[in-house]
Amino acid sequence: MKKIYIITVGLTVFLLNFACTNDFQELNEDPNRIAEISPGTLLNPIIYGLATHNANRSNAITFDLMQVSLPFPSASGGLHRYDVSQGIGNSSWNNYYKWLQNIKEMRTAAEKAGDVNYEAIALTLNAWVYSNLTDLFGPVPMTEASAGEAGILYPAFDTQEFIYETILADLEKANELYDLEVPMIYAEDILFQNDLEKWQKFTNSLHLRLLLRSSNRQETGAFEKMTAMVQDPSLYPVFEATGESAILEVTGVTPNESPWSRPQDFRLSTKVTEFFLDNLNSWDDPRRPIIATIARDLDGNAIGYQGIPSAYEGNDSQFQYEASTFNIEQVVEPMDIFILTYAEVEFIKAELAQRGFIENAEEHYQNGVKAAMEQLGADLPDNYFDNEEAAYNDTLERIILQKYYALYFTDYQQWFEYRRTGYPKLPKTDAMFNNGEMPSRMYYPSDLPVENPENYREAVEMLGGSDNINTKVWWDN
Repeated sequence: MKKIYIITVGLTVFLLNFACTNDFQELNEDPNRIAEISPGTLLNPIIYGLATHNANRSNAITFDLMQVSLPFPSASGGLHRYDVSQGIGNSSWNNYYKWLQNIKEMRTAAEKAGDVNYEAIALTLNAWVYSNLTDLFGPVPMTEASAGEAGILYPAFDTQEFIYETILADLEKANELYDLEVPMIYAEDILFQNDLEKWQKFTNSLHLRLLLRSSNRQETGAFEKMTAMVQDPSLYPVFEATGESAILEVTGVTPNESPWSRPQDFRLSTKVTEFFLDNLNSWDDPRRPIIATIARDLDGNAIGYQGIPSAYEGNDSQFQYEASTFNIEQVVEPMDIFILTYAEVEFIKAELAQRGFIENAEEHYQNGVKAAMEQLGADLPDNYFDNEEAAYNDTLERIILQKYYALYFTDYQQWFEYRRTGYPKLPKTDAMFNNGEMPSRMYYPSDLPVENPENYREAVEMLGGSDNINTKVWWDN
């Protein structure tokens, strides 16, 4: 893992748009590289780079695995049938480690400047990225990662248990570091506009997400720790409204532009699935027109919201209608990229209550549903919960089904939650690969056995001896 710099010609314009020019007083002879990096210089490129990558992967991977959409026509194969390619995780592996290097630089600069708030933000971003990375693959390099300057070009892998222990401790430390009396001194960040209270709430909301993720491991005491956090909001403030959520607004003002330069590509040869739309139809849900288009029969008549079964058997001609596809307005600037929202926090609390650790499960469930609509720009109908299919029924299954919709377009989170809980119950077909079993992880990048063979072999041993998509990661038990 060689050290990677983002401060190159291509990104200099980005940095100058978002960073404070006071930081650029001294330059090397090379005018394209900044001599002194400040935490503020790095923050916005990190946020934008990670958010746009995650939005792209949500569309390319999570949607197929979790029966949100599928390529169509697709008579055979495809990720929606669990036909998983060897290199499917390469993009996230490379992107995450690139940005982790820059987060490390940001933290170092914050520590050097004695700026506790930017240090806390760097710790939070680091935990966010490493959690996604390890949840995708299992053991990954952490302790020796991004250490090319120290001569470590072939880093060892750390266990997922160690990674979780580290990032959870870092989030605890970050929460303690924030000093709300000291303002963020650099140019306005594109996520929270230098609002430290929101940054601290993001830190603690992420802490709740990752404690819940590891909660199947009883030795972690995750539910007890979450309960303590929720019951002490003055010490552990979390998101309390949709407007506080970690949602990146992509304005369309260069360089803060949509990951889809051609919005039509978002729905090119793509249909929304039958499973995804059937639930929304059963709830008469107002999110449908925001997400999907109206289906039409062969004569062009509107037939409502109707999808294609994921992993369908047989040929494409069996579908005698033009199924719903995505509404491209979702990726037209200005657009939102979801990182971690208030809706997710409310569903975490609903699960805590359903399991008996706190009270008011139904209230948190309803708050989560309402917030999930708000983040998409929809309003909760007054009679929504009169529908027995939408009402809280005291089951984890019902909570996770609605959470699935709250996590729509949020990187890999739908898939991670499915692996943790087994919900929502997704339909299966005989056309599925992998014996119809949802993959439990991604393959390591295909170049690792060649470029870092010894440490790759040790990582595979940590997994139980096989770099296999069905090998469960540490928390998935």
